[in-house]
Amino acid sequence: MTDSLKQRIRAKLLRQLAEDGTPDSEPDDPRLISIESDLDVLNSVADDDPLVEELAVRYLVF
Repeated sequence: MTDSLKQRIRAKLLRQLAEDGTPDSEPDDPRLISIESDLDVLNSVADDDPLVEELAVRYLVF
């Protein structure tokens, strides 16, 4: 079974948060804020929304 593009993007964003969001990281780190924001947006759109493709390009998800 293959994951949808949206699921693969979500998995990559969550993995980046887990890897980069160490306890000693800055609470206002712009990169982490951007990833969290993109994850929120991804969760609020449908699988066929053009934003899913845009995020796939931004985060290099194939």
